[in-house]
Amino acid sequence: MLLPGFGTHPVRMKPLAAALESAGHRVSDWGLGFNFGSSEDRFERLAERVETMARREGEPLVLVGWSLGGLFARQLAKTAPDHVALVITMGTPFSGDRRANNAWRAYQIVAGHSVDEAPMAQDLATKPPVPTIALWSPRDGIVNPRSAAGWPGERDLAVPLRVTHLGFAAHPQVARTLVDLVARH
Repeated sequence: MLLPGFGTHPVRMKPLAAALESAGHRVSDWGLGFNFGSSEDRFERLAERVETMARREGEPLVLVGWSLGGLFARQLAKTAPDHVALVITMGTPFSGDRRANNAWRAYQIVAGHSVDEAPMAQDLATKPPVPTIALWSPRDGIVNPRSAAGWPGERDLAVPLRVTHLGFAAHPQVARTLVDLVARH
């Protein structure tokens, strides 16, 4: 399941979906349209979708979350680890200061709540109880690289890529890396 970044629609991740499908994986988007921030209702609907899909597939899902979508993925894995096999975040600000990115002000305006009072989770850096891989970039430009890479104990593996933040959604290097990582797990 692909989870889009803040302010984006799942169609933005279509190149990643195509690469994963070409490698033989069934791919779904998160089913909630544009990602305009977290809310209890949005998270509950997403959790229900993950549970339903995992039961229908007969196995836990791989969640690939770009930026804010990665925060959703990490939290889903914490609340429903039986339904999640692997979490891969891409440029996701899960570690350190919640303002270690250039989008937090816009997020607060659009989502209607402070980044310090996000309804989804309070401890974003705590590693989910499933394998967790952080894709990050020193060239991100929006999210602080250290915030997206995390520290040992906050994720199992950190993989550096030389892409921009927006590039995580469609860059061929990201697609190849995802296909390889999913195949290994």
